[in-house]
Amino acid sequence: MTTTSPGEERVAKRAPGLRRAGRELLRNPPAVFGAVVLTVFVLVALFAPLIAPHNPRQQNLGDRFTPPVWDKAGDARYLLGTDQLGRDILSRLVYGSRVALAVGVFGTGLALLIGVTLGLCAGYFGGRVDAIVTRITEVIISIPSSILYITILGVFGPSLWLLILVMGLFGWITSARVVRGEVLSLRNREYVEASIGLGQRTAQVLIKHVLPNVLGSIIVVGTLKVASMIILEASLSFLGFGVQPPAVTWGQMLSDGRRFITSSWWLATLPGLAISLLTLSLLFLGNWLRDNFDPRTYD
Repeated sequence: MTTTSPGEERVAKRAPGLRRAGRELLRNPPAVFGAVVLTVFVLVALFAPLIAPHNPRQQNLGDRFTPPVWDKAGDARYLLGTDQLGRDILSRLVYGSRVALAVGVFGTGLALLIGVTLGLCAGYFGGRVDAIVTRITEVIISIPSSILYITILGVFGPSLWLLILVMGLFGWITSARVVRGEVLSLRNREYVEASIGLGQRTAQVLIKHVLPNVLGSIIVVGTLKVASMIILEASLSFLGFGVQPPAVTWGQMLSDGRRFITSSWWLATLPGLAISLLTLSLLFLGNWLRDNFDPRTYD
């Protein structure tokens, strides 16, 4: 007689659950907004060379401070206007989405890889392993993250991949704590003990029986983490410690435009709106994922 573990039963429940979640997505306007906006930003980032009307780094001082096209002084060549060097704002926003999403996705991916691994080990093995992971977590939490990032980037020099590496290496705390808490409640379940009794290796038990039961929480944490990393990248770029020119970032555009906020409002307002729209879409989508894919909703 074969038996199925609660983890396998839960996966089976999720098949029709995915269809139900899809219907619920359509009934949730904020989640629909988040999905649509996020899809648009991803497509814009992927096809930036085809979408951008101009070279984002090309300067034309004769067209500097051109307002958006709907303004009476606007120019049809520059739909969202130009900056203090005559560079096209729309093109810079399009290319800036690439940096924002790259930092958010790759930084979150590295953070989840570290956090989920440590959380699984700490929760499953307990004892000394749990104590070591907990102490490391407490040390990192005790250091203000902004000061930590600025110090490292200031010493080694800011760059895109260093920024992603630093964010990933020090951004895993939340995922590790969430996974550890979930695993602590799962490690003594009957199906886990049965798997151990049948001679399955520890890695097999963790991957086949424990990890699927915390996957919902990982997805939710990851979605929200992408939003926080995008904001962090914009903040560091605003302060001059993020990705450096000639790369285009929204935080860099905000920093350049704040000096002209009273005379050329679009320089800072438009990249600020882009950051707000992208992060809001991720937050709305993350809240919906939490409501529909958190494993506890299937208990």
